[in-house]
Amino acid sequence: MTPEVDLEFPYPVLVCDIGGTNVRIGAVAHPQAALKPVARLKTGAFPGLAECVGHALVGHPDLLPRSMLACGAGPVAHRRLHLTNARWTIDGPALAERLGLAQGLLLNDFEAQALALPAHRGEWLHRIGPSSPAEPGPQVILGPGTGLGVAALVLSDGRFLPLASEAAHMELGPSTPEDDEIWPHLDLFHGRITAEAVLSGPGLVRLHKARQIAAGMPYDGLDGVGIVTRGLAVADGPEARTIRHFWRIAGRFAGNMALTFLAHGGVTLAGGILPRILGLLDENAFRTAFEDKAPLQNVVRCIETRLLIAPDAVLAGMAAIAAHPDRYMIDYPARAWR
Repeated sequence: MTPEVDLEFPYPVLVCDIGGTNVRIGAVAHPQAALKPVARLKTGAFPGLAECVGHALVGHPDLLPRSMLACGAGPVAHRRLHLTNARWTIDGPALAERLGLAQGLLLNDFEAQALALPAHRGEWLHRIGPSSPAEPGPQVILGPGTGLGVAALVLSDGRFLPLASEAAHMELGPSTPEDDEIWPHLDLFHGRITAEAVLSGPGLVRLHKARQIAAGMPYDGLDGVGIVTRGLAVADGPEARTIRHFWRIAGRFAGNMALTFLAHGGVTLAGGILPRILGLLDENAFRTAFEDKAPLQNVVRCIETRLLIAPDAVLAGMAAIAAHPDRYMIDYPARAWR
């Protein structure tokens, strides 16, 4: 029997996905209403979430929120979150007081991504490779953006339990002859080469720079947007080769996470970068990197991989939590703002 949760999120409900670069905001006006996109704003344009929300709601008097669910790219402690790649600190209770909210909840961004997995629709997903259909069991979601997020989801006692992680900050070493040539030229990230140091927006730039140096070419100074733009335009150019290498490393790391959590329910890739470079994905190369886990290649070979191509899926997931908080195993007494 699923335990009852004595908690409600009064409507209208505001849902916010806060990254180091962008903030996505949506709203649900009443329990029967669909999720309405409200705004996509630059994080750095505002001193904090309260000011960002205030700007987003100008012209939307019908959406004055009574509850808010927000997720951000950083660890949550004591109802507070400091963004890892921006200067915002979000204090849930203080935000509730300032905005006059009746209730609120703060989640790590990939904790929220994991909780959103049950809300995914088939058309939001692009299946990668000929993997087997998902089976019952843990699921993993990971994705590069300004940083790299990783989380898992398990079903326990009829409710969904998210497992947040900081796996992005684990060391990542070379695995192929191609990697061996590149790795000595990678710029260190906090003195190390971590998964996030390579699998992120800044990581794409580090990888491209290292590949140019290893090839004896002058570094052209392109940023991530420039690499993606040029890579998509010239399929056989150095930028496109960097992006294909990026995909192979993503496949290898996704396979590592599949083994870590024994993710028989599948691995979903998300984030702001991968959907934009889907055109340069070699699915066979991705699956080869994903499955190259001897002596356990037969374990990962049966694990499904898919790419989330709907940018607002996490907002839909948080809206689902607001509608049915009893379906999710979250420590509401310790984490709710009121």
